[in-house]
Amino acid sequence: MFVLIRAIVYASCFIGFVLIYVPANLLSRTGLVRPATIGLQEAIGIVTGTAGAILAVWCILTFVVVGKGTPAPFDPPRRLVVRGPYRYVRNPMYIGATLALAGAALFFSSLTILLYAIFVVVATHLFVIWYEEPALRRTFGADYEAYCKRVSRWWPHVKRQAAPDGP
Repeated sequence: MFVLIRAIVYASCFIGFVLIYVPANLLSRTGLVRPATIGLQEAIGIVTGTAGAILAVWCILTFVVVGKGTPAPFDPPRRLVVRGPYRYVRNPMYIGATLALAGAALFFSSLTILLYAIFVVVATHLFVIWYEEPALRRTFGADYEAYCKRVSRWWPHVKRQAAPDGP
């Protein structure tokens, strides 16, 4: 139960800052406000942002239940997490955060939020390459290497079925 509380606190701080405070601050500086009506673009933004948020929450819960840890780099999972959304792609939590930001950019028609989302993607990629993957290799060794061979960093593998023989 304590690990769940830690995960909620850490995730709330990260989400509160990266996905709420900074975008809200950017929006207020550009003068953009909530759209007066909800059209197709805003609806797509809501769905995209919600999907990203659900994915991120699923990842956090998977870290707690399977990994016995949190998403915070200073309090990581004690076990290698390869279940839940992690069986499809190695970094689904970051993908969820990016979808949430993309949804906000769509909802508010904000180029500023879109550029911020691109910045977050680049910063996250560099963090994954330079810190997270080396730390996971040191911690989980051959198990992590095997996982990396099976599961892509950013894009889910699509297994193709062999074409049947014959005409």
